Amino acid sequence: MSAQKLPAFLTAPKTRALALCSLAVCVLLLVGAFVPLPFTLTQPGVTVDTLGEYQGKQVITISGAPVRTTTGQLRATTISATNPDQKLSLRRALEAWANEDEALRPTDQVYPESDPADAQEETQRQMTESQDAATLAALGYLHLSPSQVKVTVNLGDIGGPSAGQMIALGIIDKLAGDGKGGDLTGGTVVAGTGTVDADGRIGAVGGVPLKTLAAARDGATVFLVPLGECAEARVNTPEGLRLVPVETLADSVAALTALHSGSGTVPHC
Repeated sequence: MSAQKLPAFLTAPKTRALALCSLAVCVLLLVGAFVPLPFTLTQPGVTVDTLGEYQGKQVITISGAPVRTTTGQLRATTISATNPDQKLSLRRALEAWANEDEALRPTDQVYPESDPADAQEETQRQMTESQDAATLAALGYLHLSPSQVKVTVNLGDIGGPSAGQMIALGIIDKLAGDGKGGDLTGGTVVAGTGTVDADGRIGAVGGVPLKTLAAARDGATVFLVPLGECAEARVNTPEGLRLVPVETLADSVAALTALHSGSGTVPHC
């Protein structure tokens, strides 16, 4: 009996090439399912009221000047990220890609230091520098001398520089409010993000869409965002959260004052 011949389309060069490509794709998918990817999984993190307490301790403590009793909240926002040594599979990455409450970022952007201990040390160093800059910016805005007014900031294990703006606003609200006897918040919940330098300039940060989710989750109706990140902030903006772009600490104070007084212009993204 002669061997049965396969149909011509099964032995055609194009068919063989397609089969080989399909096999290669399958192999890549199988490998990708187990080989770790150079990405870090991020999610909405905690938010902290800089006018209140965090982990049982006052966030901002001031001596050398009268301190006001405030109402409302000024919430610094954070993102939660997997540890730099935690491996991320292709399957988990695809799940995160499909979920608006999660985001993937290159690990070397989230953690310039790959060693977990070094990464923690670096983020804490950034936070310390941020606190110092926020203090100088706030006291400079109020024309107060750092040699006379002492400010201590406690944010526990939170690291990085992105709480700078909200720390500075917390100091201003505790010392001067809106300058007319009222609070910067107008008694509402305001959240935001952004670095701040000693001259009061607000700088860009990462993870803004996740931070807006965290802000809305914790009751904020206003979100202060660095001007250059308006487009990013508009991605999946939670309903009822007003985005207010700012470039300087003075912009932030002016916008908040205009919001609760009903007079003046409030910028928007």
